[in-house]
Amino acid sequence: MKLRTFDEEDQAAELARRTNAAAKAERRLAALLDASISGDKHAYHRFLDELARHLRARLRKQLRQQDADVEDLVQEVLIAVHKGLDTFRPDVPLTAWISAIVRYKLADHFRANLRRGEMFEPLDDDVAVEGISPLDSLEARRDLTRLLDTLPERQRHPIEHTKLLGLSIAETAATTGLTESAVKIGIFAASAFSPR
Repeated sequence: MKLRTFDEEDQAAELARRTNAAAKAERRLAALLDASISGDKHAYHRFLDELARHLRARLRKQLRQQDADVEDLVQEVLIAVHKGLDTFRPDVPLTAWISAIVRYKLADHFRANLRRGEMFEPLDDDVAVEGISPLDSLEARRDLTRLLDTLPERQRHPIEHTKLLGLSIAETAATTGLTESAVKIGIFAASAFSPR
């Protein structure tokens, strides 16, 4: 029997804390949205306020050097959520639905910044280009989205949450409502489905 180290215990405690926080946020936001759909206008304002707070924290992590853009993206996501409420399906976790909107808005943001940067590119022929261009990255993301859309939901959600969002099996299970075994099976099945 292997004894757990303090680092493993700290990691396990942090994972449990994050999982509990994600599940609590999901329940809170879903309850506020349900109340607002039932006609409670104050609940809708609280829903938007809490969602904006979560979005700011998430986007600050992803746009470290672009704080000025965070608030613009928060507003764009909130507008998209508001306009797209009729497309929300209650069988899909609310935070997963919102995460998809965030991904699309981030892609739009990076695409716009790429175009803006191209307007100020020097005309020197000897400028070295290294690595993958942001456009290649956006095209790869588009292709990945198309591929994921071909998967059944029970396979797509585990792949999106673990491989794209970086969540653990336990966090994915808590977010999607699947068991940890179902998440593992979904990942395996999706991996077996993908072309090699």
